[in-house]
Amino acid sequence: MKNHTDFILSPITEILNNAVTASAGIGSGIETYPLYDYIMQSIFLKMTGYQEQKMKCIWWEMATNDYDYRYSEMRSNKLGECSKYEEKNKIYKDLTNQIIKHCDNFEITILEKNNILNETILNIEETFTNTNFSIWAQDNFNEFFKNNIIKVEHFIVKTKSEINLFIDPLNKIYTALYNHRNICAHNTKSYQQNLPTLKTLTSENYRYENYFIWFALLILIDKIFILLFNKYLEVYENSI
Repeated sequence: MKNHTDFILSPITEILNNAVTASAGIGSGIETYPLYDYIMQSIFLKMTGYQEQKMKCIWWEMATNDYDYRYSEMRSNKLGECSKYEEKNKIYKDLTNQIIKHCDNFEITILEKNNILNETILNIEETFTNTNFSIWAQDNFNEFFKNNIIKVEHFIVKTKSEINLFIDPLNKIYTALYNHRNICAHNTKSYQQNLPTLKTLTSENYRYENYFIWFALLILIDKIFILLFNKYLEVYENSI
């Protein structure tokens, strides 16, 4: 199981760092602009696939260590590919509940949430500033920092009745991310008009069609699950 643990705790930002390093020799002249979409789609699909596999590994670890959980999950069999928000949110809730079974007063603090958000923004800034990526998509890169769309009150939201991974506008961003994931994975644009309509361009949600925002959301989710899984390992090992 060590391979699962190592993978779960490894940061998704490694994919971005490798992509920037691999693309450094291309340059950023106008002749390189056609490469942008191919490279960004490749990075995006690697990140979404990586995260889907990580969700399944977390689920497997919980099912391995808790026979009751395994039995209930085998009967329901509703996990799917872990690409949808609902599936990630289920794993988030299940992992949190597993921690609470061994530590009643567990709660992610506001300080931890602030650290997650600040580190996420810093990852995007340090990874892409002064690279060909930020030059190829300068407007989108600047838009990411200017609008400050992701806020600390939007994720790890606890109400009287339940806890959720995130709420709007992050739900809307994730919907755009999920739709784009399906477009890239199944090449659905191959038989459709390649340019957005004027109606699409003027819609409120079109501003979420931004790779840097999607990368940040995937990093944010990854950091949340790494924090939770570290805590899960700690409380589980103490209970043995």
